[in-house]
Amino acid sequence: MSTEEVADSVGISVGILARIDEGDFLALRKSTLTRLCEVLDCQVGDILKMVDG
Repeated sequence: MSTEEVADSVGISVGILARIDEGDFLALRKSTLTRLCEVLDCQVGDILKMVDG
């Protein structure tokens, strides 16, 4: 699945998806995270990880 297809399926822009991928975001809606997991067939822990700092 391409980046564009993922973004479209989730309902976010490619730019926002890129920022999520880079870890360059301050907040992420639960609905967006849920939809990402549904589209990518994964769990939250596959997308996010805790880091110090």
